[in-house]
Amino acid sequence: MATIALPAEATCGTIRGRQHNYLSLEDPAVRSYDVLAESVAPPTVVWASLLDPRTWPAWAGVGELDVSSSEGLSTDGRDKVGVIRAFRSGRTLVRERITGLTQGRRFAYETVESPQLADHQATIDLHEIPGGGTRIRWQGTYSVRGSGLRSSERQVQRAMMKTAEALAEYAAGRIVR
Repeated sequence: MATIALPAEATCGTIRGRQHNYLSLEDPAVRSYDVLAESVAPPTVVWASLLDPRTWPAWAGVGELDVSSSEGLSTDGRDKVGVIRAFRSGRTLVRERITGLTQGRRFAYETVESPQLADHQATIDLHEIPGGGTRIRWQGTYSVRGSGLRSSERQVQRAMMKTAEALAEYAAGRIVR
C-alpha cells in the first residue's frame, strides 16, 4: 500500500469515529468521499461486477456503456489497466480510465472526461468479511467544474454511498446457489 505525504497545512479530523486526513482551506477546491458498504456476496462476485463495464449501468446509475467512446474494452468483461470506459446518460458523457488493479482486492480509476468532475481519482477496495461476504470501501478525491460547483461534498458522499450499496446488492443477486 502506498503512503501519501500530506502537506504541512493538512489537518486531521474524526468522522464517525474514524481518523481522516484532509486538506485544510488552503486548497478548498479538493474534495473527497469515503464510503463503506457490505455485501453477502464473496469478493470474487463483487470483483467480477467491477471488472465488467456492461454491469455498471445495472447498479452504478451511470446510464449506458458507450462502446464507441470507450477504448480497449475486453470482450470477456475483464478490463485491464489503461482501458477507458465511457458511460452516457442523455447528452452527458463520462469517460474513466482504469489506473490500477490488484486481483480481487483493489480497483482504481480516474475520470478522463466529465462535465462536472476534474482531477477525480478513486479506489474501490474489497475485503473479505470473516464468515462470508465482502466489505466494499470506495474512496476518492475530486474537484468540481461548471454546474458541479453547486454540488456539496455531502451530496457527492451520499451519491457514492448509494452507488457502493447498489454494487453490494447487485453482487448479492448474482450469487449462484
